[in-house]
Amino acid sequence: MRHTPPRAKPVTEGARSASAPADRGRPSPRRSPAPARSKLTRATIRTLFERLAADRPEPRTELHYTNPFTLIVAVLLSAQATDVGVNKATSRLFALADNPEAMLALGEARVQEAIRTIGLYRNKAKNVIELARLLLERHGGEVPAEREALEALPGVGRKTANVVLNEAFGQPTIAVDTHIFRVANRTGLAPGRTPAEVEALLERVVPADFKRGAHHWLILHGRYVCKARKPECWRCAIADLCRFRPKTPAPSERVEATDDAV
Repeated sequence: MRHTPPRAKPVTEGARSASAPADRGRPSPRRSPAPARSKLTRATIRTLFERLAADRPEPRTELHYTNPFTLIVAVLLSAQATDVGVNKATSRLFALADNPEAMLALGEARVQEAIRTIGLYRNKAKNVIELARLLLERHGGEVPAEREALEALPGVGRKTANVVLNEAFGQPTIAVDTHIFRVANRTGLAPGRTPAEVEALLERVVPADFKRGAHHWLILHGRYVCKARKPECWRCAIADLCRFRPKTPAPSERVEATDDAV
């Protein structure tokens, strides 16, 4: 006679074996993501900045300004506008007012008239007047050299504050705009999903002796060489260090390739 083993009773939650983990089947708690890392070695990063520095020994903003106040106004106006367009507008504006007191006296309507050739000029004119008023009320008409105070001003975000701190006060800040975001990700220097991530990684990996000029080297490289639609890899000083693939061939090489295909 065949012996049939007794059926095992279903294990209830309260009778779960002590050897089994209590949270079996439950999702494990999420771990914090590992900090982003550069895809380039420290030695490669130093070489990269050495070459960019040799290419542009004295980098600086292409916005025209004469003092910290005209700089912060120019940077504020540059949002969604080209530096060339901003310089045309500020040449008219700064001829009328180049300090907070004169700007406030000029009034919003006349500021609008001076800068009407750039985008969002109405809202920007409002911010310029409010900026001048608050500088007079809170800072004695001087542009503060502290990030918190700068970011409390109308129209001034982290990027604008970084530009002013770097250009006007010589602080080693890096303002991540679209050009720097693109170059940092394409090259592998500082990959990140957001400008904040890229900025944080650049702060970690850029050698200390290059931090003062890093902002300008990267933005100018992105503006004139590592362009958005078609990077000009054939004349790039750091092409052999960059992780971007495939490299854009020189125009003559593209023509020869086409001829061969025909």
